[in-house]
This record gives sequence, structure tokens and C-alpha cells, in this order.
Amino acid sequence: MRRRLTTSLLALALLVPATGEAQSSASRTPTKSATASGGATKTSSAARSGTKASTTTVTKKQVTASKPKVAKPAVASAAKRPAPKAAPIRAAVPTNANALRDHLLSLVNSSTKSGRWGVMVVSITRGDTLFGHNADAMLLPASTMKLYTSAVALERFGPAHQFRTEVLRDGAVLVDGTVQGDLILKGAGDPSLAPRFAAWSAGQRPMDALADQVVRAGITRVKGDIIGDASAFETQRVPDGWRARYLQASYAARVSALSFNENLAHITVRPSTRGAVVAFGQALSGLKLNSSVTVRPNTAGASVRVWQDTLTQQFRVSGWIGARSRTRTYQVVVEQPERFVAAAFRAALESRGIQVDGVVRDGAASSSAQRVTTWASPPLAQLVATMNGESNNHFAELLFRNAARTDSVVGSAVTGNASLEKFLATRAGVARGAVHAADGSGLSTLDRVTPRSMVQLLGYGVTAPWGQVLQQSLPIAGRTETLRGRMRGTAAQGNLRAKTGTTNEVTSLGGYVTARNGEELVFSFLYNGRELWRARAAIDAMGVTLASFSR
Repeated sequence: MRRRLTTSLLALALLVPATGEAQSSASRTPTKSATASGGATKTSSAARSGTKASTTTVTKKQVTASKPKVAKPAVASAAKRPAPKAAPIRAAVPTNANALRDHLLSLVNSSTKSGRWGVMVVSITRGDTLFGHNADAMLLPASTMKLYTSAVALERFGPAHQFRTEVLRDGAVLVDGTVQGDLILKGAGDPSLAPRFAAWSAGQRPMDALADQVVRAGITRVKGDIIGDASAFETQRVPDGWRARYLQASYAARVSALSFNENLAHITVRPSTRGAVVAFGQALSGLKLNSSVTVRPNTAGASVRVWQDTLTQQFRVSGWIGARSRTRTYQVVVEQPERFVAAAFRAALESRGIQVDGVVRDGAASSSAQRVTTWASPPLAQLVATMNGESNNHFAELLFRNAARTDSVVGSAVTGNASLEKFLATRAGVARGAVHAADGSGLSTLDRVTPRSMVQLLGYGVTAPWGQVLQQSLPIAGRTETLRGRMRGTAAQGNLRAKTGTTNEVTSLGGYVTARNGEELVFSFLYNGRELWRARAAIDAMGVTLASFSR
């Protein structure tokens, strides 16, 4: 940030509304939602030229004088009356604080006919509140919850922190390298234990790197089992408030302290002259895969169902594939991540000639287990950048629980919420009760935040040691990640940095933007309702308006 404001001045601005701050009306009654029209945001010619954007009024067409008037029943006349057009959504170029306030208020009031808005904008350069509307309303944040998760994790660990997955042995090692017992993979909530992070270990996949380290430790055989230990986190794998329809989607994978490939398995199905060939897409050893897939002649289609049985933990595949079909790959959410990780680890060990006599299972390492080696994740700064750039829920859930975990406290959503509340109150000046986090990703329907708390958090991030890491992790309007296609060709492009949030009932945006006069602004835009396209267009118009603001 080019300018810094003292903590006390910024805190005062956030707690006390500025004179003339727009207030919400408690008497406003939501009306039935109109059909949303269009999601793209356009800057009007008036806004581009610096003049105040005007609104259009739709008038009833006049009847020509030559046409005789015919009396019609009132009901029929009303039925033919054209519906009023939705108010246009445009950015403006305000040249003073009052003009900015008026335009933002007009966008809030006219963009949607139903739902609920919460908005707050503060200048961290001057320390004043530029706009507030329902600033203390408790609203669903969607993925802007990841701003809170980022901050509490960075505050707890620092940007350079690495999460370490341990390989332990529960038994002595003989001279020939045989472990007289089990080999345990103990998780520490590392979300990066996945093939796509191969670049972090000089191009080698994490599981392969771990297996190589075991070989270098001199182990040649495991007489016991390969155990996946996820005891660092609670056993609840689905956070409270996650809708049932989410649970087989890749963005709602199970939560575990020991996770691999974001807890998603891939299964390939291809036809052959001897029937359907079904296999795991990843190298796994010790997991059962049952298939009843048949091959249909003279077709290239397929109808295949893949799932994991929650009782037996077996992966099941059913349906049919055409004899002329290409190989097809299906993704399935893993119900028991610990055993899945252990199977991947066992396969990597066996591919290096290490014999495993036992099975793969989940469990906790004994207190007497000895460390063999460890795998260190990329720095937290990189994990936060991945989480916010992709809006990755799996990363968020693991970082959220880790932020509350200690040697004596198991990581959980409950302890994560308590840790977050304490951090916000003691560091960012957020009132207790202004934030409730049932999860770390924003997917839960039980999450609630206030726009003021988000702005206070972002304001604290300006002076925090990790503030630049947070800002740089956020998508850039018109340029990167979830904001790549938004606010293009406007004053916000390449300027506004923010975290997006989207569900079936929420659209939100929170972050930073530099105004035309150089002021650094923080903002929170939250909309809860069903008119998502118009609300998102209004949010983009607000972002462009802030980038165009001067005084």
C-alpha cells in the first residue's frame, strides 16, 4: 500500500459511522424477485466522461390522436401493460464523498428487488468511512470467508510456515531393513499432498518423494500394516451446514488431517474384447474396487456410476460402456481419506521394492512410535495464494483447523471458530459475535459475518507483517483467477484485488482498490438472495466506481 494509516485512526473510522453514512431501512420489505437480465457489467459513456450516471424512466406509449379510444376492462388493460424495465446498473465517476455515497446507495436500492445487502467502504488513507449499508448485519459470506481463514492462519504461523507429514515406525528395524511392526503416515493438515505439487520437490510427486526418503532410511520391508493417522483433527469429515447435494462434488471433499489429492479418487473405464477394464487412475495398493460394468456392442457411448460404499469402504462401479468408446475417467469423493492416503503410500513403497506384509488401514500412532522421515509442504504463503486464487475449499478447511490446533488441542471447526473470534477481537478490533464460522471455506449455510468485520479484518491486514501476502493472494480484476473475466476495460482492471464468493444464494466481494486520486480503499460487498446476476453486476459497478472515485 502506498499510504499507511495509524491503527487507532483506522479503528475509529470502522467503529463510528461517518456523518451522512447511508443507513439501512428496517421498514423495507423485500418484494418478489424479477427475472435477472444480463450479468455483464458495462461502464456507461456518462461514467467514462466523468459525469453523473443518469437513470431512464420507462413511460407508457401514447395513443395516436387519429386512433379512436376504445373502452376496455381494467383487468384486460393491466394484463397488456408492459412490465417496467429493470433499472440500469452502471458505474459512476464520483468527484466527492457525497456523490460516491449517493451512487453506491442507488446501486444497492435499485439493482435488486429482493434479498438483503450489506456494504461498507473505508479509506485507509484518510481513515474515514465512505459508505455503510447494513454494515452490522449478519450475512452469509460464501467464499469471502476465506479472507478470515487466510488471516487467522497467517497470524498464527507466519507466511514461511510449513506443515510436516511424518512417517513413523511402530517397531524395531532389523539389520536387513525390516520393520518389525507398522509404518504410519501421520497427517498434519497439509493440503498440498497431491501430485500437482510435484514442482515443490524438484518435479517429484510428494508421495514418491516420501517413499524415496523411506528407502534412504534403509527400510526394505514392513512386517505390519501401513496406517493412515489423521488424529490431528476431529473425526467429523463433513462440516455442519454443508448441504447434502454438495457432498459428491469435488468442491466439497471430506475433511481430514491426512489428505491426498484433495481426497478425490479417479477411476478409469475402457472397453476390451474381454469386457470392461476398470482401474484406479492413481497408483493405489490395498483398496478394493468392485465393478459390474458391461460392454455394449456397436456404440461409443457410456453410462457409468462410480461411488465409495460408506460401510465397506469399497469403491464400486456399475453401468455400461460402448465397445467403440474411448477410455473414460470418473472422479469420486473419497469417504475415508486416511485409508486412501495409506494405499497411495503403500503403492509408492512397493514400486520401490519395499515389501509390505500387512494391510492398509486407519488408526493413531502409539506414543512410542519413532520418526523415520517427514515431508514438508510449500510455505503457507503459497498455500494461501492457491486457496484464494482458486477459491479452494479443501485448502480452506485444513488451514482453518490447523490455525487452532496445538499439541494438546485437536483441530476442529469449533476450535477454529473460537480461535478466529479471539484473533479478530484482540487484533482487528472486531466485536465478539460479529463473525461465526462453522467452516473455513464459506460453504456452510451456518456461516455469518458482518461487512464491518470484513473491512476491519482487511484494514488490520494493511499493517500486519503478513499483509502483503494476503493482498497478493487475491485475484485481480480483469486479470487473474476468479476475477479474470470481471470489470475488464475499466478503472478497476489491474487495480482492484479481492476475494470472490458465490453460492446459489450469495454473491460477495471483499478486498482492496486504489481510487483515482490515489487513496487506498477497503470494501466489503455482501448480497444474500436469489437475484445473483444483477447483484453481481451491481458489485462490479461498485468496484469500478471506487476505482474511479476522487475528492
